[in-house]
Amino acid sequence: MAELIMIDTSILIDFYRKSDKTNSVWYKLVKQNYVFAFSTVTKYEIYAGATESQLEFWDSVFKNITILSFDEKTTNEAVNINAILKKKNKQIAIADLFIAATAVVWSLPFVTLNKKHFERIDGLEMID
Repeated sequence: MAELIMIDTSILIDFYRKSDKTNSVWYKLVKQNYVFAFSTVTKYEIYAGATESQLEFWDSVFKNITILSFDEKTTNEAVNINAILKKKNKQIAIADLFIAATAVVWSLPFVTLNKKHFERIDGLEMID
């Protein structure tokens, strides 16, 4: 059975920008038979940065992928993660914090190209 993993915005942007999609991280993960989920925050980040001509592409990407909501439980996890990072003086961008909290709450392994920020978070399982 395929493993469900959560994908960061950076993975989607990398896929979109590569002219040869086979060189993208997402393509390589597909070939490993992973099943994917995204945070509602990732969906927001993609559409907030998309141009009109990109909307059809992104609509097709999000059409058949599980989108995980940012709910009260996730909010509470984000508050906890932020408090820990703040004590260490290693806070990250709020969107990244919300995305990480979603992966932690759902207990999903996480893939990103922005490892520098996300690896600061205890309890977030990262996949290379």
